Amino acid sequence: MSKNIIKILIADDHDLIRQGLRRIISFEEDIKIIGEAENGQKVLEILKFNRPDVVLLDLNMPIMNGIEALRKIKILGDDVRVIMLTVENDKKTIYEVIKIGADGYMLKDSVGTEIVDAIRTVYQGEKYIDKSLISIFFMEIRGNKSTTGATNTLDNLSKREIEVLMHISKGLSNKEIGAQLYISEKTVKNYSTSLFRKLNVNDRVQAAILAVENDIEHFYKSKFQI
Repeated sequence: MSKNIIKILIADDHDLIRQGLRRIISFEEDIKIIGEAENGQKVLEILKFNRPDVVLLDLNMPIMNGIEALRKIKILGDDVRVIMLTVENDKKTIYEVIKIGADGYMLKDSVGTEIVDAIRTVYQGEKYIDKSLISIFFMEIRGNKSTTGATNTLDNLSKREIEVLMHISKGLSNKEIGAQLYISEKTVKNYSTSLFRKLNVNDRVQAAILAVENDIEHFYKSKFQI
């Protein structure tokens, strides 16, 4: 039986970027581009008649930028996943688009085969943040976190759940975590679901933030005497 086809809409005002994305995606049998747009307004026009599974959305575009387009897309419903593509690594911008509801955030410099992983990850309902942004994204959290009672939040997690959460906080996908821990991708997903429930978080981004706030690596070494 054939795989489900993931329908993609590419939105970027630079034709060269769109060409690059087309080339990368053309090698994937389960991903199909159903439309392209050069600004946010065109994206919304396309969505009136054709509903993609994932929109690759440039942050800076004329007429209507990516942030405004993201707001309007999310009003339409959560069934359309959105990955923001940008050259900006500003923490404020990252926080803003995630708060609005972006499912992924990638720097254009990193876009390569990683975009395929990002597409498949958000299509499955998970969040994706460019690995190169992890240190930037959490720098402020690390600097401002308080260690008072920090370990209490993680106490209910098993050793394996802590290991999975540590890798999540580093931006690894379920497939990559499985390879690191020598377990299946499905098993990683099961551990993730369990730890999300125990930590009362909704997704990988929230879990990663909580992990960093609670200094998970120090907690792991202390609890398991490594």
